[in-house]
Amino acid sequence: MQMFRNRKTRSLAYQVAFLLILALVIFGAVHEASTKLAAQGMTSGFDFLHKSTGFRIGFSLIPFDPFESYLRMLWVGIVNTIFLGILSIVLANIIGLIIAVFRISSNGVLNDIGTLYIETFRNVPLILQALFWYAALTHLPPTRQAYSVFDSIFLSARGVFVPSLNVGGQWFAAVALALLFGLSLLAWFSMSRRFKRMKNRGVLQLGIAGLTLAVMVGILAYAREPGSDIFSVPELKGLNFRGGITIPPELSALAIATAIYGGAYIAEVIRAGFLSVGKGQVEAARALGLAPWHVFSRVHLPLAIRAVLPTLINQYVWLFKATTLGIVVGFADFFSVISVSINQSGQTLELIAILMAGFLIMNNTLSFVLNRVNKAIALKGTQLRT
Repeated sequence: MQMFRNRKTRSLAYQVAFLLILALVIFGAVHEASTKLAAQGMTSGFDFLHKSTGFRIGFSLIPFDPFESYLRMLWVGIVNTIFLGILSIVLANIIGLIIAVFRISSNGVLNDIGTLYIETFRNVPLILQALFWYAALTHLPPTRQAYSVFDSIFLSARGVFVPSLNVGGQWFAAVALALLFGLSLLAWFSMSRRFKRMKNRGVLQLGIAGLTLAVMVGILAYAREPGSDIFSVPELKGLNFRGGITIPPELSALAIATAIYGGAYIAEVIRAGFLSVGKGQVEAARALGLAPWHVFSRVHLPLAIRAVLPTLINQYVWLFKATTLGIVVGFADFFSVISVSINQSGQTLELIAILMAGFLIMNNTLSFVLNRVNKAIALKGTQLRT
């Protein structure tokens, strides 16, 4: 009993006891669930993931057919969710920045437009906005009367048809990865303090951009078929378009709704960041002779983003989780394919566990990456002095 008089020992003992009790509760719940399932003639486990699904998916960034396994279908849902989440975050950021600038503008008209936008879209539930845009997009003209933009982009009730690279899916992914790597390298160099002290940093930036472009052109030249065009432009053949990429109305509606809704919240966060920047810092930049655009892009905006990035990270994670509304408009996101799989297989507990683990990993990864960015751009030490 002498050892329990030590505070650290008692604390450790309490924690161990709590973990043991928690483990027993979980074990009992799993055992009880397995017993109930066995009594109803239902099997538990993850062997069903290798069985054929037997149904189609409307939109998929990776190849999928009805004879694929449940595991493949879950991968389709994960990829669709990641794509939609990143697209929504990027669009919401652009909209939010523009509206935030409107909100701090001395122009009364722009200020009123920003206020009207925020008060309108922030107070209408996201699910209603998704349904509205889906209804609007599905009521566009049929393909034969589709709206045309420069005879290259077509809008119809079946979706938006846009030009694409005339290469296979794996080569298209290679081009996208090359572009992403080049942009990431440029961003990393731009944020590096050592890079900012270099004399010929402009030459290095041009070199990275040129090398990235050369790699992309090389991949395209190697991947395309001899005699074919690099770009595939949609053409009306029969009752539908052939060529290019088809963006289904489900994806468009959800991306527009989440971007507009999330942009309203992001705009207010960025506006708060603008207001947090001291007037002395902005006036000092003007006193140095910087043009208004340089004052905004090199002083006002960077300081505002540094101040509000932790709050923006919360908004990004929330927007990523908002992709689960895809089931409302029939978009095959991760939550939607899990719901369909539960109805088809009856493996409710296993699929719910996969759903929870999947979103936990995706959201934690997003938070980790953005927190690393926040740590990299945060002012440190003497830089905090104004």
